[in-house]
Amino acid sequence: MFKKYISKLEVIVALAQSLLTPKQFIFLSAVLVGISSAFAVIVLKTFAHWVFSFATYVSGILKLGFLNSILPIIGILLTVFVIKRVLGGSIQKGTSQILYAVAKKASIIPKKQMYAQIITSSLTVGLGGSAGLESPIVITGAAFGSNYAQKYKLSYKDRTLLIGCGVAAGVAAAFNAPIAGVLFAIEVLLVDVSIAAFTPIMIAAATGALVSVIALDEEILLSFKQQQSFDYHNIAYYILLGLFTGFISVYYSRNFQKVEHFFARLKLSPYKKALFGSSILAILIFIFPTLFGEGYDSIKTLSDNDPGQLLENTLFSSFRNNSWALLLFVGCTMMIKVFATGITLGSGGNGGNFAPSLFLGSYVGFFFSKFLNLTGLTKLPVSNFTLVGMAGILSGLFHAPLTAIFLIAEITGGYNLMIPLMIVSSISFAISKRFEKHSMDVKNLAQKGHAFTSNKDTNVLSTLDTNSIIQTDFLTIAPNENLEKLVDLISHSNQVIFAVVDDENQLLGIVHFNTIREIIFNSYRVKYTLIKEIMMKPIEIVTPDESMETVMDKFEKSKVAFLPVLKNDKYYGFISKSIALEAYRTKLKSLTID
Repeated sequence: MFKKYISKLEVIVALAQSLLTPKQFIFLSAVLVGISSAFAVIVLKTFAHWVFSFATYVSGILKLGFLNSILPIIGILLTVFVIKRVLGGSIQKGTSQILYAVAKKASIIPKKQMYAQIITSSLTVGLGGSAGLESPIVITGAAFGSNYAQKYKLSYKDRTLLIGCGVAAGVAAAFNAPIAGVLFAIEVLLVDVSIAAFTPIMIAAATGALVSVIALDEEILLSFKQQQSFDYHNIAYYILLGLFTGFISVYYSRNFQKVEHFFARLKLSPYKKALFGSSILAILIFIFPTLFGEGYDSIKTLSDNDPGQLLENTLFSSFRNNSWALLLFVGCTMMIKVFATGITLGSGGNGGNFAPSLFLGSYVGFFFSKFLNLTGLTKLPVSNFTLVGMAGILSGLFHAPLTAIFLIAEITGGYNLMIPLMIVSSISFAISKRFEKHSMDVKNLAQKGHAFTSNKDTNVLSTLDTNSIIQTDFLTIAPNENLEKLVDLISHSNQVIFAVVDDENQLLGIVHFNTIREIIFNSYRVKYTLIKEIMMKPIEIVTPDESMETVMDKFEKSKVAFLPVLKNDKYYGFISKSIALEAYRTKLKSLTID
């Protein structure tokens, strides 16, 4: 029955495509992709909230403090089972795969990502894994956009644009924050779009947020109705918070990667690795129950008037009314969160770092302001610092200050905190950028040489295939030939550069027309000068597997127009700088989203 309705909808959309102009069809597509992404959010958020509520309810009635520790073990093991039995044994995690798809895969995302992320992340996070649902939501939205564009044979530009629509709608629906959704899509993923591309992305974000508001219970969404007014006298403390969140972001980023690498090196079967990691996670959750799941409920508790509720139903419940004990609990949770998330994802679970960044930020902001208040140095609005701290960590980890500023502004229901949000986000971003060149999403790509960043030249060059630019039909010459032979080759070809090779095709040197220009009209020297006497060693050499960014760097350093190419240590051809630049200009035109 469901397939029947889908088929009818596809027929209607195909008819609309034939009747509408290309721009009008993109607007319609933005709405449809936005709706699809929003429904993915509804499924994921509802399931995760239901499981958390059920576990809390059962624990409260039966006094089973260990129940929340058992569920993550079950969730991660089930996730590994689904990946092995249903999803072909592997699944890509993290939003970096969207960047890679845009840069290297012509914005084509596999169909299975339209459901794989929903299934696996709902099991992992829904059953208590200490990670977030936003990254799976973003990947699912991007997959909807990419596969929709493939279905209706849209161009690369339109595929990329609809990926952005899916991403924006996912973030907008997850937080009821359409502006943040648009900014995240552009600031983090689609780093090079024209103003015209904003319209369909805004339509998708608005659609996603609208569907979310209609279908999702407000309690499931991360939102805050109460906040204290902004006092400009606290500016100095917000500056200090920006520095603090910046350094905590660096701490999180580096330790998360260490935990991931530790599990990647473990020589265990997937199930044993999952059991090992989830068991450690279970112990952490037993001691610090707020590490269970996304942790959004504890964020709301921290920003409330009674944060001591965090200690209820924990090993430290007897200290509920002790402010210093609460501060110690929050501080320990803050430092351990990175290990809980790293273990969750490294051991086989699926999720992301978006929710953990907000969780960590709220704890950092609370710890910072509460500590200063308890020392008697000042009297800070703790709820404001709790909220602004989220923006600081989000900005530091994802290198997305605009997204951080407007996300927190939208989920707090107003813009009263705009000034401190701007201060903390920008300082945190500057600190993080100083110590970590790439954001968490881009770091792994960068280490593999696949970084797709805000540098337009790097982005475009990363999409060019070096092999496609190599010219292999250049004529060669032997070292013992005289200039008569070379003059003959020049007269019968358009070449200005020749490779000097031996019988085994080893490159011995190169001869450029400019070096012999003065002697080719001297018949005596032409007849008795050997090639090996005038050939020169190449300044730089290229191999086919080098990136075009590296090739262009070699052109820049050598100041030459041609670079010889060696394949398996033998002469293979030349790369012309002019042809490389022409390929760059052509690719730049095709990549610009307008």
